Amino acid sequence: MSSYNVAPLSRLIEQFERLPGIGHKSAQRLAYYVLGLSKEGAQNFADAIMDAHEKIHYCKICCNLTDQELCPVCRNAARDKSVICVVEDPRDVIALERTNEFNATYHVLHGAISPLSGVGPDQLCIKELLARVNNGEVKEVIMATNPTVEGEATAMYISRLLKPLGVKVTRLAYGIPVGGDLEYADEVTLTRAIEGRSEM
Repeated sequence: MSSYNVAPLSRLIEQFERLPGIGHKSAQRLAYYVLGLSKEGAQNFADAIMDAHEKIHYCKICCNLTDQELCPVCRNAARDKSVICVVEDPRDVIALERTNEFNATYHVLHGAISPLSGVGPDQLCIKELLARVNNGEVKEVIMATNPTVEGEATAMYISRLLKPLGVKVTRLAYGIPVGGDLEYADEVTLTRAIEGRSEM
């Protein structure tokens, strides 16, 4: 850090650098943007961060983020409560909701099992999922974790816990994206595409 930098500015840049995907140059740009805000604008920005931090918490059923006791999906009586789609991150719920094709419920794990990163099953919202399945209302659990080594390991771990409970466990089909060329697809994607094929 250059000696030219003023301490409060350096601290602000450091905080922005902690954000995922933000490098030093982007952090500097954000810091200078914040400095350019009016006093009222800076206060609104700080208030929005604190407000979100204090009011947003896990839904008591699905562990998605909400500012109420239950998230909008769990509050919706029209949703099929017999099917749960398990995802790693709240952003995955938003992506699936954009399709307007899924009318069941979700369960957010808040990560994936990753021994190298020190993330074990106990750090994820797995026991909450098991509690939901144990109530006897759930017929199918769709594993929609990411198609990564960690995502696959998490899906396998959870499916082994669910099988004895007599619930159907399925996995999202992954394959060739629309508009993609077969020659550019890797072996894992092609294998997934073949395994996930459906009748026409």
